[in-house]
Amino acid sequence: METNKLFVGGLSWGLEWQEVKDAFKEFGEVAHVKVIKDRETGKSRGFGFVEFTSVEEAVKAKEAMDGAELDGRTIKVDYAQEKVEA
Repeated sequence: METNKLFVGGLSWGLEWQEVKDAFKEFGEVAHVKVIKDRETGKSRGFGFVEFTSVEEAVKAKEAMDGAELDGRTIKVDYAQEKVEA
């Protein structure tokens, strides 16, 4: 299912949201970036989300960035799944 929000896995532990945004901004207008951090340590958990202003931009970014190298690591990019409340 195509959406304007992408899941990005395999991020290096030291990568901050601004660096992720910089890597994805060539594909369109990035509306929001969130790098998920551990609650207790505050360190990155190695994944995050990039949200674009349009689905078309997200599709371009996914196609170009899935399997690409970012900060020395190969990243996995896929469409984000909406959280289902239990």
